[in-house]
Amino acid sequence: MLERMSSPSARPAVVFDLDGTLVDSEPHYYEAGRQLLAAHGVPHFSWEEHSRFIGIGTRETLETLRRVHGLTTPVDELLAEKNRLYLQLAHSGTEVFPEMRKLVERLHSAGVPLIVASGSSRAAIDAVLGATSLDALLPLRVSAEEVAHGKPEPDVFLEAARRLDAEPADCVVLEDATPGAEAAHRAGMRCVAIPYVPATAEDPAFAKAGLLFAGGQRAFDAQETYDWITGGTSL
Repeated sequence: MLERMSSPSARPAVVFDLDGTLVDSEPHYYEAGRQLLAAHGVPHFSWEEHSRFIGIGTRETLETLRRVHGLTTPVDELLAEKNRLYLQLAHSGTEVFPEMRKLVERLHSAGVPLIVASGSSRAAIDAVLGATSLDALLPLRVSAEEVAHGKPEPDVFLEAARRLDAEPADCVVLEDATPGAEAAHRAGMRCVAIPYVPATAEDPAFAKAGLLFAGGQRAFDAQETYDWITGGTSL
């Protein structure tokens, strides 16, 4: 983990994970994966199996599924096919978590620098945000395609800090999955954890978060998070 210390007077910058954090896109990812595997001779892909990959990049997920299920199709072809299926679903709309919407709007109004950093493709990020009212508030984005390594490596968050022209120690990451929480820790960033699967709240990766909503999105509070990020001060 990087050991840079945050400057007491530094303005915070906020890095949002997308899937499962800002929006409830996991049902679309599951359905895209189920259709993809069914087309390649794997008819019984369950939500339980899908949930093991929440927070892991699409390419990394497909590399594992390809190996586990003995698929012979190249990963690049599987990735293109899954992205196509997912985009069809994403364009129909994806639910923004209500308290997350409040937080984004509050931070944006206060002039806090914001960026989305996701393990999804850039096309998927743009499609999801384009179908929400958050699109104009979150124009800065970085995808796993644009860095060398996906989460739990810190690359995508460090690139987000670079694009914000911010020190990693001055950034706060919002994450729903353990690979993302671990990536934030390795990047030397503070983390607000909102487990998409509340049963994972006791995972050691979440224990490193500065603020943990163990009950997931049902427990998440925009005002509490805003105060924690800003130190309760006016920006």
